Amino acid sequence: MASSTFITCAVTGNHTTRAQNPNLPVTPNEIAEAALSAAEAGAAIVHIHVRDPQTTMPSMKLEYYEDVVAQIRRANPALIINLTTGPGGRYQPSAHDPLVPGPKTTLTTAEKRVAHITAIRPDIATLDLNTMVFGGEVVINAPDSVRKMAAAMSAAGVLPELELFDSGDIQFANDLIKEGTLAPKPLCSIVMGIKYGFKPVPETLFYARGLMPEGAIWTGFGTGRMAFPMVAQSYLAGGSVRVGLEDAVYLSAGELAPSNAAMVVKARRIVEDLGGVIASSQEVRALLKLPASNAAR
Repeated sequence: MASSTFITCAVTGNHTTRAQNPNLPVTPNEIAEAALSAAEAGAAIVHIHVRDPQTTMPSMKLEYYEDVVAQIRRANPALIINLTTGPGGRYQPSAHDPLVPGPKTTLTTAEKRVAHITAIRPDIATLDLNTMVFGGEVVINAPDSVRKMAAAMSAAGVLPELELFDSGDIQFANDLIKEGTLAPKPLCSIVMGIKYGFKPVPETLFYARGLMPEGAIWTGFGTGRMAFPMVAQSYLAGGSVRVGLEDAVYLSAGELAPSNAAMVVKARRIVEDLGGVIASSQEVRALLKLPASNAAR
C-alpha cells in the first residue's frame, strides 16, 4: 500500500450533463470554484475540461481555459492543474458514407488539441493513448498524433499524464518510452468503467498494474457506481485515487453528489479509514518534480 496517496478531482469532464446532476459546474467561474473547493477538501490535483457557458456543451476555446486557470492560480498557486487534451479525438461515421464525418465528430489535428497546453503551460496535461469504441462513436488517438502532442507538452515543460483505457494502451506507453518519445517512470491513470475498456474490478486493476512501465506513478479510478469502490481498490493496490463529477454523479446510492468537494471528502475518508495518508499539493509537486508553484507558469 502507498505510504502517501494523492487525490485528483475531475470536476466537469466532457459527458456529464446537468440533467444527470444539476450541481455540475459549467461556467469558468463555477469550474474554478469547484476546483478550489475540491482542493480545500483534500485534492492535490484538479483535472479540468471546459464548457460553453451558454450551451453547457464541451468546448476547446482557449479563453475559457485561460479564465479557469487564472482564477485557480490567483487563489491557490500550490494546487496542481491538470488540463485535458481529450477533446478533438472523436469520429462518427455518417450513415450514408463512413468516410464522411457525422455531426458528433470532433476529430482534429494534434496541434489544435494541445493549443491551450502550449499557451497556458499547466503543470500536467492528459495524453490519451486509447483508440476504442466510445458510445456510438470511435475515439482515435493515432500514434503520430500522440507523438506530436507528447512533443508539444515536452517543449512547453508540461508533464503528461498517460490515460490508459485497456491493455494495448499500456503496451503503447511502454513502446513510446522505449523509443524516447516519453520519459521513463511516467505519471499514469488506469481508467476503468468505460464500456469496451478496462472493467472496474480488482482483477483488472492488478492485471493493469502488472503491465505498467517500470517506476510509474499511477492512479486507478472507476466510473459510475464503481467510482468509490475503486477508490478503495486503487489505494489497496498501491495507487492514488481520483473522483469527481466527470466520473460519477452520485455520492451514494440514490444521493446525487452536492459538489465535487463532497466527493473528495468521501474519497479521503475511505483512504484514511484504510490507514492511508493523503498527500498535499506541495508533497505531490515534490513527488512529480514539478515547480513549487504554478503562479509564474
